[in-house]
Amino acid sequence: MNAISQTQDVIANWQDQHSALFDRQNIKLKHRLAETGLFSEEALGKLIDKLEPHQYTLNTMGHDKNVKEWRHGEIGSTSGTEVINSIRNGRLWMNVFRIMDIDPQYDRVLNQIFSEFEARVPHLKTTMRNMSLLVSSPKIQVYYHADVQGQSLWQLQGKKRVYVYPVNQAFLTDESLEKILMQETEEEVPYQPWFDEYAEVHDLEPGEMMHWPLYGPHRVENHDCLNISVTTEHWTRDIRHEFAVRYGNGVLRRTLGLKNLSTAPRGFHVYPKAAAALAWKRLKMEKKRQVRRVVDFRLDPTTELGFVDIVPYVK
Repeated sequence: MNAISQTQDVIANWQDQHSALFDRQNIKLKHRLAETGLFSEEALGKLIDKLEPHQYTLNTMGHDKNVKEWRHGEIGSTSGTEVINSIRNGRLWMNVFRIMDIDPQYDRVLNQIFSEFEARVPHLKTTMRNMSLLVSSPKIQVYYHADVQGQSLWQLQGKKRVYVYPVNQAFLTDESLEKILMQETEEEVPYQPWFDEYAEVHDLEPGEMMHWPLYGPHRVENHDCLNISVTTEHWTRDIRHEFAVRYGNGVLRRTLGLKNLSTAPRGFHVYPKAAAALAWKRLKMEKKRQVRRVVDFRLDPTTELGFVDIVPYVK
């Protein structure tokens, strides 16, 4: 594999204003990840060959952005190269988790990315860094959703349209966010077609990336081509505190019926809410309420759809 030159940064066009905008506004930048050689179809096929079932999700979905049709599948014994070709020719979305744990070469790239961010953004100190791989079919979509940690999307092959929406109660209520944090639902949240009137829309091409503020609701539509992307995720002290506060609010809402609770990530209220969140987890209440993934199809490159139905099971 090639490495980015020590004299070059992963981010190709950082400007002074991005230091002030990071985590506060949507920003779109250029990157050099392709130069590592780690994200070619050949390299990613070899990565997929190493996967265990718990290291990925595979999905197929409907055509209507207003109607959630989302099925979970497995790759079975399909090779990494065949997986990518099945996705190219089908209607599939694959998410490979924590690729830096599968191959340390990705860990080096991940650390370089955040070293650059921390060097340029005042007071930024990141922890629990993560890099995940996304391989997805032409013309498919990812439904409207939100993520619970700082996140960036890096495009490597193909082209996708990204819709990013304002972070406020009109587009993401506290109750919806709590359900995501407490794993009572996956990342999807209620969507209305009029939301698009207020979205910031970007066509993301190879060598481009986007970063948006924490909890920024977004959805994605692929152009008519195979798409390969990665997401990077991170936590900071404030993100951890806000997670604890919002999780604690969810516990208090469910146990005591409390409403209108502060979501500020600082102050004395952080500690009792963090304690409530910890108690909820230790009592295994989260596991009792968390969403279950039911796997009901398996990749099969010999079929027209690229997969076959199987007896459903919980993953």
